[in-house]
Amino acid sequence: MNQILNINSLQKSYTIVRALNDVSFSVPKGSVFGVLGPNGSGKTTLLGILLNVLKADQGSFEWNGYADAEEARKNIGSLLETPNFYHYLNAVDNLHIVAEIKGKGKENIDDALKKVQLFERRHSKFSTFSLGMKQRLAIASSLIGNPEILVLDEPTNGLDPEGIAEIRELIIRLNREGKTIIMASHLLDEVEKVCTDVAILKKGKLLSVGHVSEVLSDEELVEIGCDNMPLLETILRSNNNVQIKANEKWILASLKNDMGIADVNKYCFDNGLTLTHLQKRKRSLESKFIELTQ
Repeated sequence: MNQILNINSLQKSYTIVRALNDVSFSVPKGSVFGVLGPNGSGKTTLLGILLNVLKADQGSFEWNGYADAEEARKNIGSLLETPNFYHYLNAVDNLHIVAEIKGKGKENIDDALKKVQLFERRHSKFSTFSLGMKQRLAIASSLIGNPEILVLDEPTNGLDPEGIAEIRELIIRLNREGKTIIMASHLLDEVEKVCTDVAILKKGKLLSVGHVSEVLSDEELVEIGCDNMPLLETILRSNNNVQIKANEKWILASLKNDMGIADVNKYCFDNGLTLTHLQKRKRSLESKFIELTQ
């Protein structure tokens, strides 16, 4: 798959705070690419640099073969913060103003409203819209000019569950129509349900990047217990095919190189320990995310 964006060693600091620390990754064309991380991880700073709103201290990036960010911006729709729509104007008139500000034609305004399912409410005043509808209108504003790429910062922020579901469905629909979408989020559930690929940031550093199914894998873990837990932990740590993840009531471990539960049982028995507890447990995505970001 072709890369629509290549980022190379971006760095950005605000006085003593390092917002981005040597961040590099690529975004596949046609993907829904999530930039995931807790608040303060550098997501918005990264998007601001990519959209030429902020200037990086070091590093470079290239959009779709364009070294010139301004030229590339002509084919990018963005939503870094909700536009200042006029409450007393209807949806169409507000988008006319957006088109004027962007220097874009107004010929695809109706199509943009149809894509976000607001065409039937195009003559309704903005003040009558729900929060979800207001956010969909904001996304419609990013579609003015029919860009190939969309960059969205926390597109479901502040919405209720119904509004979040509407935006998720909209993003998936726009992607199926051929748009590459890059979205920042601090919500693991949002990224898991919408994105194809993900980069995880923490305090400006890139922790992991790749396909969602690989980066956020819900791997199988094994709970292991016996009457002598300190000795059990020592024995398990001596086996290169066992990686201890946590030491709770039971030892929680992941197994590598096709090592199975029966192998663990035999290994412990051969080392003089009889297990009293041995059970598979599927790891949650939340625990994976917490481990990565903490």
